[in-house]
Amino acid sequence: MKKMINISFIYALAAMAGGVFYREFTKFQSYTGVTALGKVHTHLFMLGTFVFLAAALFYDKCSLENSKKFRIFLFLYNIGVSLTAIMLAVRGITQVLGTSLSAGANASISGVAGIGHILTGVGFIMFFLALKEGAESGK
Repeated sequence: MKKMINISFIYALAAMAGGVFYREFTKFQSYTGVTALGKVHTHLFMLGTFVFLAAALFYDKCSLENSKKFRIFLFLYNIGVSLTAIMLAVRGITQVLGTSLSAGANASISGVAGIGHILTGVGFIMFFLALKEGAESGK
């Protein structure tokens, strides 16, 4: 449980840093439009902080410490959420700076973000399967 709370705390710190960066960077650049950079904060809070707080609540109850599916969730989900947040930041910074991207660079950002979303989704499915397995084990 402590590990889940620590991971949640790290995501909370990253989310706050993302929010501060968004506010200060757009203010410094005098940017007032909508940008993907503003979504980094909420993605990290919801997909990181709150999911791992929920995982902490179920960790002991469903015997997740012994679950292979849960270990797969931890690995895939953390990589997926991190990739997604990084690509949101990259996309947002280019939007704020008004950087003109080539079609290849634009597709690369979208592709890596898509991989992040896929890994997050597969990780989330593994989390539910681990919860289901733990609930069926009778603990």
